[in-house]
Amino acid sequence: MSLSENNSAITLDTIDFRLLRMLQANSNLTTKELAAKVNLSTTPVFERVKKLEKAGYIKNYVAVLDAEKLNKGLMVFCNITLKEHTRAIGNQFVKDIVSLNEVVECYNISGDYDFLLKILVQDMKEYQNFVLNNLGSLENIGSAQSTFVMGEIKNSYCVPI
Repeated sequence: MSLSENNSAITLDTIDFRLLRMLQANSNLTTKELAAKVNLSTTPVFERVKKLEKAGYIKNYVAVLDAEKLNKGLMVFCNITLKEHTRAIGNQFVKDIVSLNEVVECYNISGDYDFLLKILVQDMKEYQNFVLNNLGSLENIGSAQSTFVMGEIKNSYCVPI
């Protein structure tokens, strides 16, 4: 697999893919630990990781937090249909959704709905307040259908490579 970056192509090899898998599983691994696992010295591993970051294969490093411990244990998926479908209305909706902290993911989807939101709140009362005061105040929402998560079976941030 290759990618053009500033007129120079990079090609990923098996070591690059191993590094990506390891960093996906644990981004806290040091360059020294990564190097030991791929049987290279630290300098080439450091350079490979920097190359992967610069080329955009690695977008960011984050800490994954426990929503329940932070009192945001109710997860809701909300399907949104817009009343009208113009560029201005769609752009305004996206701008409004991005500003809502409770919305942790938003996808523009095809099918019966226009958007799928993943929302984290403390409980049903907080979700009701969110719907009435935040989501309900957004213009051009035609309908919203909520699905409440009863239990999380699998949650992976890993891209299958």
